[in-house]
Amino acid sequence: MKRTILSLTAAAAALAAVTGVAAVAAPGGGTAAAPTSGTRLPVQRSTLVCPAPSSSEVADTTYTAFAPPGAAAGADTKKGTAQLQPTGTLADSHGNPAGKGGKDTKGKGKGGAADQGGAPTTVPPADSKPVVPLQEAGKPVTASTDSADAPALTGSADGVLAPGWTVQQTTSIAAGSGRGLQGLSCTAPDTQFWFPGVSTASGRTDYVHLTNPDSAPAVVDLEMRGKDGPLTGSGGGEDITVPPHTTVPVLLSTLTGGPADGAALHVTARSGRVGAAVQAADAKTGGDWLPPAADPAPEAVLPGIPSDATDVQLVAVAPGNSDADLKVQLATPTGLITPTGLDSLHVKSGMTATVDLKDVTKGEAGSLVLTPSGDGSAAPVTAALRVVRGKGDNQEMAFIPATRPIEARGTAVDNRAKGSTLTLVAPQKGKDAKVKVTASAGSGGGTPTSKTYTVKGGTSLAVQPPQPTGLKGSYALTVEPQSGSGPVYAARMLEVPQGGLPAFTIQPLPDDRGSVLVPTAGQDLSLLAR
Repeated sequence: MKRTILSLTAAAAALAAVTGVAAVAAPGGGTAAAPTSGTRLPVQRSTLVCPAPSSSEVADTTYTAFAPPGAAAGADTKKGTAQLQPTGTLADSHGNPAGKGGKDTKGKGKGGAADQGGAPTTVPPADSKPVVPLQEAGKPVTASTDSADAPALTGSADGVLAPGWTVQQTTSIAAGSGRGLQGLSCTAPDTQFWFPGVSTASGRTDYVHLTNPDSAPAVVDLEMRGKDGPLTGSGGGEDITVPPHTTVPVLLSTLTGGPADGAALHVTARSGRVGAAVQAADAKTGGDWLPPAADPAPEAVLPGIPSDATDVQLVAVAPGNSDADLKVQLATPTGLITPTGLDSLHVKSGMTATVDLKDVTKGEAGSLVLTPSGDGSAAPVTAALRVVRGKGDNQEMAFIPATRPIEARGTAVDNRAKGSTLTLVAPQKGKDAKVKVTASAGSGGGTPTSKTYTVKGGTSLAVQPPQPTGLKGSYALTVEPQSGSGPVYAARMLEVPQGGLPAFTIQPLPDDRGSVLVPTAGQDLSLLAR
């Protein structure tokens, strides 16, 4: 009898522990209740996905990896690995997605994306050497390539290098459609993503890159939304199979019945998980990566509109069952203002709304803040901005999606001696944000340095960030809200001019989710009496 009671008690305790872990690890940041008490601990493993950078013959790509020091306090600083591995590519001769129904068609022969019949085929990477492997936290590692067939990358970090592990790919394209600077902070895989701001209009070529980092196939659905609702086409967006450790590029114009600007793409994994990012190229305004937007919510913050922006376009989508009425405000260095003629924005359920804000910043860097209009509605929305700098033939574009606030720490890598601008936003009036910004050691040498900024509630602050003393190479920035700080959002703009072209790219800094709240589990012997 005594042995039975002890066994039941152990089983109950084990069940409680498993239940607590499941609540923390709810997929997609869903509505699972957060634990009310527990201990915040560093994550033990992180996974990232970097899409194939470019097929251009005149492109140069730099990869930069970084893990913040001290993120796993108390751990052995010598224990931990972090590296990326090349993946295969699955596409037909037109860049269309793999076949439906979960089948993986294997190709024959070398180098071709498809056989003569156009069937999809897996093209293996040229080699399997690890890319930007980290040896220690606190110092960036870089690698570069000018190959037109550089593959997508997937990888993981564990141990002391897992919390806050960040990888940036930055590509400079000298000519052709999409020329300019294209940057992306490699993304964590998930089961769904929203991409407001995609387009299939004349002159635009948008691809979504779906990459599977796992050892089991993923099945993905793609849905496009426009100003009148779902955009229907050939039906090629359903049941897309992404084989293990493989990337699938999908041309968005194959998913719609005709040209559509100001659209939104919804990526949903029926099984498995993928990393996703959209690469947009325009014949007139160059190109850049559009990263996933923050999950739909009643409010949205889009940080980091440059002071010299010549054209800004807002695309918002209301994916729920209710229309959204939004107050649109620009957070300037001195406070929140309403753009001329835009008191409110109505977004119909299941549709997108597009607004041309033109040169909204008027010479002062700012950030866009979307909130419910005050009529009691709080329908979820998400949004993105297309930002253009320059004029005439010397125009370049980048994207700013709605982003998550920084709760503990956000990181931006591949900062250089010149060309980095950090934007900090405290969107709520009366709630100032106090943040510590740390510049890491350089990839080639230098001593870390820190600076603390205070951002008044309802304002946006754009600064030239601190640099490490004796900088050699590139460096990382970490942004950490201090105790008592109000909500804060951040973005980093990187400029690398190409002749007369104001080439630039913007990366939001969401919280890096380097720690997780592990709930307290205890024994409840009363369960045995029920």
